[in-house]
Amino acid sequence: MSRNIASPTQAAELSKIIRQRRSLRRYQATPVPAEYIAQILEAGVWAPSAHNRQPWRFAVIDRAATKARLAREMGARLRRDLAADGLPQALIDADVGRSYRRITEAPLLLLLCMSLQDMDDYGDERRDAHERAMAQQSAAMAGQNILLMAASLGLGACWMCAPLFCQELVAKVLDLPADWQPQGLITLGFPAQQRRRSRESWETRTIWR
Repeated sequence: MSRNIASPTQAAELSKIIRQRRSLRRYQATPVPAEYIAQILEAGVWAPSAHNRQPWRFAVIDRAATKARLAREMGARLRRDLAADGLPQALIDADVGRSYRRITEAPLLLLLCMSLQDMDDYGDERRDAHERAMAQQSAAMAGQNILLMAASLGLGACWMCAPLFCQELVAKVLDLPADWQPQGLITLGFPAQQRRRSRESWETRTIWR
């Protein structure tokens, strides 16, 4: 039986992309080409998924008015949450302003959602909770494919988990289908910054049995 084995050159190129990818939050104003968007989404749908049910869903947001409305509504919710935590007003203003800029200044937003529509429904809480976790893991793997493809195309990207704190609000602003559950908001664009980050050695995070 034949096997598809990556060549040393392919493996080295993939390793380079993985190591060079960084979470970047500042972008040039240049729009992301449509063909890049298609390649990014294509990479997403080739991720592995539980039962091969492919529970990921994507909302592409490139309209300035939509980005501004989403940023305003999410910022208002963030402001209320931080105020309830008792944070000083100056810190709240700074945090909300930073969130607004990250969303509105990115040329492209990609909202990664999951759907349980095609997942198994066992009818008991324990197994249904695991099924939901499997769908979340599947969506996250699609997100990783998206981040790596974006990096290979020379784009910067950053995964924002903020939609998890206001899923219903995000769904309402974007008029999402009823079964779409927001998981992460990925900002995309040609980078206007560089970042270097180290990683702990895999040996410090691994056990052998």
